[in-house]
Amino acid sequence: PFLRLLEAQLQEERREYEEELEVLKNEVDAVKEEMEKQHQAFLQTLQLSPEAQVESGLHQEITRLTKENLDLKELLEKLEKNEKKLKKQLKVYMKKVQDIEAPEAVVSAERRWRERNMQVAVQRKEKDFQGMLEYYKEDEPLLIRNLIT
Repeated sequence: PFLRLLEAQLQEERREYEEELEVLKNEVDAVKEEMEKQHQAFLQTLQLSPEAQVESGLHQEITRLTKENLDLKELLEKLEKNEKKLKKQLKVYMKKVQDIEAPEAVVSAERRWRERNMQVAVQRKEKDFQGMLEYYKEDEPLLIRNLIT
């Protein structure tokens, strides 16, 4: 079983390696073709007069810049679509947060109202009773429990 597992892993890695090698070979072939085209264009340009060489160079640069511009426009459109999608998601999430926070805000407002009322009551009690409380150490848990309730 262990050897079969290792053999299967080795075959999988070999398959991945061969696929990656094939992709790289295709890329190298594409680069070679592009280089050959550029070489041919360069040789043709050398045979032209200096004015024609400048014109040909400008034409090639305009073609390259046009292609680059189209690629950038495509990327911009893709990013704008993504931005719109993200804005829609943000609106949905903001709505969900508001729906969740609205009841909490009501509860929070009620809680603050109760706390204010309790503070007023506590302040009045403190005004009625001034001084310190004396107690025995062993009565402390009972005192705390009575204070809390």
